[in-house]
Amino acid sequence: MLIKETIRVGSLEWFYREEKPEGESDRATIVFLHGIPSQSYSWRVLMSQLCDRGYRAIAPDWIGHGFSDKPEKREFAYTPDAYIDVLGKLLDAWELDKIHLGVQGYLGSVGLQYALQNSDRIESLLIFNTPLDPTAKLPWKMRQWGIPYVGDMLTQDPLLIDRTLEGGSGFVVQDDDLDIYRRPFLKESAAGRALNATVQNLRLPKATEEIKNGLEKWDKPAQIIWGEGDPWLKLDAVESLVKANRNIQLEKLPEAKHYPQEHWGQEIGAIVTRFLP
Repeated sequence: MLIKETIRVGSLEWFYREEKPEGESDRATIVFLHGIPSQSYSWRVLMSQLCDRGYRAIAPDWIGHGFSDKPEKREFAYTPDAYIDVLGKLLDAWELDKIHLGVQGYLGSVGLQYALQNSDRIESLLIFNTPLDPTAKLPWKMRQWGIPYVGDMLTQDPLLIDRTLEGGSGFVVQDDDLDIYRRPFLKESAAGRALNATVQNLRLPKATEEIKNGLEKWDKPAQIIWGEGDPWLKLDAVESLVKANRNIQLEKLPEAKHYPQEHWGQEIGAIVTRFLP
């Protein structure tokens, strides 16, 4: 059953979605982290699929995104280090000692940085179209959101959600779903300011260098599920990584693109179920 809840950790309130099967299970919980300009809602189909197969799944909205708190920059730095710190505190608040971690997209990369720095907490990794090496660049569509003055205006336009999610996924997103994605931007200007701050402070070259070096040495199970039609991230770097580390498996989705979980949740659910213990 899908649960929508909030939890306060320190001064920050997180919104999250949870699917929890009936009965007790000794399996580690799966935590899913979204990219930009998305939110936990993007994992809804996959979480339902996994719950039906007996897995507990939780997906928070990152601080500054979705329905979680959107502090001003003087209160939260919006850097990878700041996100890594609050993610660790969130997992502590949930009392999750061991997790399977799923990440997607730009900002999902911060989840990989967390995993590499806290590998004792990670049972396995699930990676969906996330920047994995320094050849990955933030697409121009997103880079504009961080440009001073220009980005301030662009990120106040709720339709950037439609254009980005549909442009990245290559498919029409239903109006009812777009309404949920847009709602934070229609509700408060802080959503746009937080997106602007996130892009300005993503530090992608440094982050992807850390990710590449870390994943080449990763010694736990990892599953990459990749939409081959991604207009922003190329498959070459992924295939090179898989060749370099036998602990990493690759499943390709020929018709999927940058946000594979948005339209291919059922297919991904079958892949993840085969991979997880």
